[in-house]
Amino acid sequence: MTQANSPVLVTGGTGFLGRRIVDRQLAQGRPVTVLARTPAPDLEARGVRFVRAALDDETAVRAACRGIETVFHVAAKVGVWGRYEDFFRANVLGTRAILAGCREHGVARLVYTSTPSVVYNGRDLSGADESLPLTTDCPSPYPLTKAIAEREVLAANSATLRTVALRPHLIWGAGDPHLVPRILDRARAGRLRIVGEGRNRVDMVHVENAADAHLAAEAALSGAAAGRAYFITDGAPVVLWDWINGLLAALGEPPVTKHISLGAASAAGVLCEAAWRALPLKGEPPMTRFVAAELAKDHWFSIEAARRDLGYAPRVNMAEGTNDLVAALKNGLRRI
Repeated sequence: MTQANSPVLVTGGTGFLGRRIVDRQLAQGRPVTVLARTPAPDLEARGVRFVRAALDDETAVRAACRGIETVFHVAAKVGVWGRYEDFFRANVLGTRAILAGCREHGVARLVYTSTPSVVYNGRDLSGADESLPLTTDCPSPYPLTKAIAEREVLAANSATLRTVALRPHLIWGAGDPHLVPRILDRARAGRLRIVGEGRNRVDMVHVENAADAHLAAEAALSGAAAGRAYFITDGAPVVLWDWINGLLAALGEPPVTKHISLGAASAAGVLCEAAWRALPLKGEPPMTRFVAAELAKDHWFSIEAARRDLGYAPRVNMAEGTNDLVAALKNGLRRI
């Protein structure tokens, strides 16, 4: 069976990135199975086979791999706060179930969606590449568990199961349910502060570029990509707070002008984390040590390896993507 019409499984296929990958596969005429917790009648109406299951349902996850040629493992428990055990169960045990299903059912290719935070070290990351070691010391369970899962995915690479890990950074674009809505909610509530000097540069990746990278990675698994990890970005780091304030201005919102030092934000994170553990309180703390570092420090990455091995080339640039995002947000506001 050729790759062009071979069956694929997309975990998290109802999510922001997962749906883009599903759309691309359906457009190619490939049989698609989606594994997710949330029902998706619209996808089923388009011919998608839907498996409703959580990642920690090992039996269902392994069975979903039956008859599949390529798995895009996009689903994960994402967040900056929570019990380590919950993240471990979804991100590590869920990935182990995927690997077991791939081996059991003879899946040929596995494209794993990782994250750049797997190389978190508490320092500025400026033009960092894939030579950085995986983190073993991070104040957030998400990077720790994703690092464990990425290591196991790449170690599983073999002649019969070719694996690759992609590290898309801050996925954004029209329809984003996480990053931009959180920024806007906090800004409108007056709870957003510039942490540090406000000149830190960060990478982002438009959701369409991230989807492109996943398809390119699958195609490259017969070559140099097998057993490797790749940073995936738009290739154009932005000054974080300039971009946020530019977005707010385009939406007619006041800019963020209040500052807090990184030291003060980190101290607040320590206190918030302690309170959330002791009481315990629901939801995420307003500040954590991990968030303080992410908001104040550089984190942008080289994508030269992805360009070379995957043929990856960011198709949607920041200006075009931002214009589309603003238009979508304005339309959304008018509907409310």
